[in-house]
Amino acid sequence: MTDRLTESQLSQVIAEVQRLSDRRDQELDEAQMQKILTELSLPPELLDEAVIQVRRRKALENQERRNRLITAGVGALIVSIIGGVLFFQHQWQQKLDRVTAQQSRITLPRDDGSDRQTITRQNTSEINYRVVLKDVPMGEKLSLSCDWVNPSNQTVKQNRYETQPITTPEWQTVCRHQINPNSPTGTWKVKMLLGDRTISDRSFEVK
Repeated sequence: MTDRLTESQLSQVIAEVQRLSDRRDQELDEAQMQKILTELSLPPELLDEAVIQVRRRKALENQERRNRLITAGVGALIVSIIGGVLFFQHQWQQKLDRVTAQQSRITLPRDDGSDRQTITRQNTSEINYRVVLKDVPMGEKLSLSCDWVNPSNQTVKQNRYETQPITTPEWQTVCRHQINPNSPTGTWKVKMLLGDRTISDRSFEVK
């Protein structure tokens, strides 16, 4: 052997040689084992089968140990995945909780910039509820809904929709409802919800 060793490596080699020597001294050859079995009044012819059984049990123990390690690893992975999902859900919910309405107006389909407090049934077919949202999550879509409630406190229509990916810090969104000559007169209400949280609401008169 031509490789040169450092003092540290030589110490390790000596320790390994000593370990192998001790192991060899502890191992018994077949003749020694048969002699021991004879002294114990045990049939030597069962030696080979006994050795096979011992090795089989050892292999089974090793396999069970590997299975336990695999099971523990899979369990840890599942816990990690669940924890990650819960973390991102929490982060997403925090983003949604920050969303508020900065401005809201009721307009006709052609927006002239006004905010209508009174709607006339005969002259109107559709009204729009325009809401400007702030603190919106950039690049994300929001699932919104609007409830249109008549003077009898009945929800006569629900708008459910998803916005386009948000590209500005302030985002305008619109809900629509048809008002016709048969719509009841009185005070109506429209409210916009993000999930189950009302983020904006307005009242208006229908005549």
